[in-house]
Formats: sequence, structure tokens, C-alpha cells
Amino acid sequence: MSTSILLIHGFPHDHRLWAPQLTAFGPTYNVLAPDLRGFGAGGPVPEVIPMEHYAADMLALIDAQGTEKVVLCGLSMGGYVALAFLDLWPERVSALILCNTRATADTEEGKAVRMEAARNALEKGMAVVARGMVPKMLCEKTRREQPDLTSLVESMMAEQPPAAVAAASRGMAQRPDRTAMLASISVPTLVITGDADELMPLPTSETMVAAIPGARLVVLPNAGHLSNLEAPDAFNATVSGFLSSLPHA
Repeated sequence: MSTSILLIHGFPHDHRLWAPQLTAFGPTYNVLAPDLRGFGAGGPVPEVIPMEHYAADMLALIDAQGTEKVVLCGLSMGGYVALAFLDLWPERVSALILCNTRATADTEEGKAVRMEAARNALEKGMAVVARGMVPKMLCEKTRREQPDLTSLVESMMAEQPPAAVAAASRGMAQRPDRTAMLASISVPTLVITGDADELMPLPTSETMVAAIPGARLVVLPNAGHLSNLEAPDAFNATVSGFLSSLPHA
């Protein structure tokens, strides 16, 4: 049976974040890249969506497909969801890939920023929010040399439903610190980040890798927060090598 890979996008994105990976891995693996609740095509959302609720949605998805175990891959907020999933249903995870993310909770200052982001999405609109977020998502080199990618990322963020963005932002503010669970992770784990990620500086990834038994860290050069889009060839080669090293991959 083909290995199943569940790709969980970040904030405020949708499944299109994973376009280079769907192209690269779709022919070989069973690749799932859903939109998290409310993102993409939209739909009703509560005021707050905890990371555990997104994780439960992911469980329902793989249950509906009859998939027993997945390689769980999450970027940024998707990493928060992946850790929540692993915490709740470790028996359903065969391997873990954490990209541009961290295990710690938000500081009080960070929570305030999340609440402001929620208000801005609802009051100012996502076009304004997206414009302000681009420099945080993509490193300066990417923005300078890949204008088409920069425009694509901005438009993807601008198209997200404000209510979904606000619910996710509030949910991230509530998430618990999962540092303590890292030592209990027993599946093969790969951590990927970009050397120019300002949102998740390198020490956040190094701390996770040091805490997870046997975890491997790969730092992609000339990549910011969206390492899978900014350096897709290096990202895909790294993931491909990891997948091929897994039992029954």
C-alpha cells in the first residue's frame, strides 16, 4: 500500500501552499492536502477554532479515506495542528515532518498580536492584512527575485475568508505549550526551516530537534517562512530522502 502523506497548510493559507509538493509527490504517494476548516472555499466557522479541532477534522478525513496511518507534515500553524494530532492520536502517525514551526505557546505579547490580527481581518479586510504579511512570509531575496511567487502568496492570503482567519488566530492564541510532549515522540521526525525565517528563528527549530529523540534538522538556504515554496527543489529533495528512509515507504 502506498504511503499516505497529510500536508497541513499554514496561516492564512489554503491547500495551494503545497502546489510544488503535490506535483512532486502525488504520482508516488497518496498525498492529502486539505483546506483547514473555513479556509479556501470557506464555510461557517465558530469564533475560535482550537488546534485540536483542526486536528479532529484531519482525523475525520483520514478515517473517511480508510487510511490507518499517515506521514504528518505541517508548516507553521499546520505544525501546531500536527503536534496536536500527534498528542491525541499518536497511533495514527507513522512519521512527522515539522516545517517552520515551534512547540511553545504564545507569550502574552504574542497572544495580543493574535487578537489584533483577528480584529484586522474582520475590520480592515484580508487584502490589507495580506499586504502587511508578505514581508514576514517571504524573505527579501524571494520577494526580489520571485515577483510571481510573491504575488501568488499575497493573493492566496487576500482570498481567505476573514471569519476563518480570525477564528484561527484566536485558536492559535489559546494553544498549549507542547514542549513537554516532544521527548515522547517515537516516530521518525524531520524538522525543516529556512535560514531567513524571521517568524520562526532558527533556535526555535534547534530546540525542538534537541528535544525529539532522533530528530533531524535541515535548514534550507535563501528561504524564509514558506520554505516549501521559496526553495521547492531543496525542500522536496529533503522530504523525498526522508520518505525513502522510512519502513515500507
